[in-house]
Amino acid sequence: MYAYKGKEPSIHDTVFLAHDAMIIGDVTIDEYSSIWFKTVIRGDVAPTRIGKRVNIQDLSMLHQSPDRTLLIEDDVTVGHQVTLHSAIIRKNALIGMGSLILDGAEIGENAFIGAGSLVPPGKKIPANTMALGRPAKVVRELTDEDYQEMERVRKSYVEKGQYYKTNTVL
Repeated sequence: MYAYKGKEPSIHDTVFLAHDAMIIGDVTIDEYSSIWFKTVIRGDVAPTRIGKRVNIQDLSMLHQSPDRTLLIEDDVTVGHQVTLHSAIIRKNALIGMGSLILDGAEIGENAFIGAGSLVPPGKKIPANTMALGRPAKVVRELTDEDYQEMERVRKSYVEKGQYYKTNTVL
């Protein structure tokens, strides 16, 4: 962790933070969240706010543009190698692996962004929908099976994060 111009990360003591994750500047991470291996979260331009039980998976990059907070609400899953830049990610959303979510984009509550998608600046993805592609387009409403799978992933990462937090590295 690094301070930047007097701003230090604020990380709840229940958070699992991988040993090689980089957290810089004005970043707040709330309880039972997990920040996985080789992830970079830079709060050196504007704030980054991460809610409860959020998982930011391996090799992800989180950053901002001036005066544009990156906000991730509670119970969000951010897949491997995702870039989030000055966006808003609402509760229970899932961002698929390798996706890019750019400035001013807003991902609605319970939305599912398919792997490899690009959500361009200012694009709004409605709640309870699946969007995918480059650029991302809504393809359908979510099903009960989708919600169950999203919940399974969220819960597994809370459990896995707490396991990693309480077990020593060999």
